Amino acid sequence: MRAGGPGALLALALGLALALAAWRRRRRPLREVLFFPSRPSCTEALLAEAAEPGGEPRPCPCPLPRGDSPFSRLLRRLLSARRSVDICLFAFSSPQLGRAVQLLHRRGVRVRIVTDAQYMGLRGSQIGLLRRTGIQVRHDQEGGYMHHKFAIVDGRTLITGSLNWTTHAIQNNRENVLVLEDAEYVKPFLEEFERIWEEYNPSNYTFFSKDDK
Repeated sequence: MRAGGPGALLALALGLALALAAWRRRRRPLREVLFFPSRPSCTEALLAEAAEPGGEPRPCPCPLPRGDSPFSRLLRRLLSARRSVDICLFAFSSPQLGRAVQLLHRRGVRVRIVTDAQYMGLRGSQIGLLRRTGIQVRHDQEGGYMHHKFAIVDGRTLITGSLNWTTHAIQNNRENVLVLEDAEYVKPFLEEFERIWEEYNPSNYTFFSKDDK
């Protein structure tokens, strides 16, 4: 009897079809909606894994509940960065998100932050801490607020919505965050970030009026 008859060919074709379907499912563009407030939860395992990928998970003694939450999903998306993170935020005071950004920087991910000059100096802001670690930070010098709230991970994943990266907003406010991989929408946000980044170049800052010179 010959090997590889019609039955074998059918099985091979079915296997290829299933493999193709699985690949398409894996490659489906990311689209996720997160709603806040998010209950307080322990995020130490996520941060520890980011600090030591593949290491043994260490138990956390804190009493906060474990498990999935909108905040843990946001943190996971941010920590997925491998090459770059561009962050454009009005308010950034969440210690957990600050630690996540520092971990990415230490891991060799290029991090750039654009923020609002008036908010960055307030008590609790993470901006000063992040700047001291060597992360590039630029801010506005305008009368209005730099009020954007978005981040771009690896140039392909957009995180945007109403949420400021503050503990109060995360745990108390009605907020929304959209996470998506769609070049049609990511591209204009990338362009907006680059435009602001160049506009807020420190060489353009003016600390004195012409009348003071």
